[in-house]
Amino acid sequence: MAITAGIDVGTGAIKAVVFEVENGGRGEIKWLSKRTEKIRRRDQHKLAHDTFKDVVGEAGVTEGDIAYTATTGEAENLAFATGHFYSMTTHARGGVHLKPSSRAVLDIGALHGRAITVDGRGKVLGYRMTSQCASGSGQFLENIARYLGITQDEIGPLSLQADDPEKVSSICAVLAETDVINMVSRQISTSNILKGIHLSMATRLVKLLRVIKVTEGDLLLTGGLALDVGLLAALKETIADFKIDVNAFSHPDSIYAGAIGAAIWGAFRHEKLAQLGQLAKAS
Repeated sequence: MAITAGIDVGTGAIKAVVFEVENGGRGEIKWLSKRTEKIRRRDQHKLAHDTFKDVVGEAGVTEGDIAYTATTGEAENLAFATGHFYSMTTHARGGVHLKPSSRAVLDIGALHGRAITVDGRGKVLGYRMTSQCASGSGQFLENIARYLGITQDEIGPLSLQADDPEKVSSICAVLAETDVINMVSRQISTSNILKGIHLSMATRLVKLLRVIKVTEGDLLLTGGLALDVGLLAALKETIADFKIDVNAFSHPDSIYAGAIGAAIWGAFRHEKLAQLGQLAKAS
């Protein structure tokens, strides 16, 4: 049994978890604590360290009790970490932990969307990403919410109220924002604008799924937009339009998927290092 920590440093937030893991992730995996902090122009490295200390304290353990501290996302240079894992592999493993039946994961973050196919162990089998300039990201939605004068928490519920959505046609985020400005000038309702944006995002994401041949089974949303109920509804609608037999889900802890995967992979690496007698080199 090992206690491991996972820290996912994203563009907009830091997510941290602490787990008790048996047999390198093949046995029981028990939550001890979790924490998320918005970055809001604060120093990422200091905030990551502070969040790590807080989540360790909330778990009722000490930093010395942590066998392996794994990072992912934009966290390759954290001095207190034991090792780093690529975010695609951590979201895949974290997604399968949250919903074991998942055979695909949609990681929708601040800057891009990423479709990943996985096996039952959380191993990545294939992936495809949106363009960095695409109008299908959390940052784009945050900018639109600011322009519309609403909070991010209002985006999903308002989108669900739409009765005549108007899709954003442009792939470029800058031009898409211009589209939205024109919609406002034409007195398109906020709900219809948001639902149109969600449908446009969903269309691009479902196309990614088709490229990597996801045509059936369970799909879990992860990343910063995973809990956007409007986006999830638009995805389900778009999946039905594309006539593919995929069931899209979110999970209350979907935003922690990267950190979860990092902690579990950290337990696996810790076990391998112990078998090789190389733990001293990893600390």
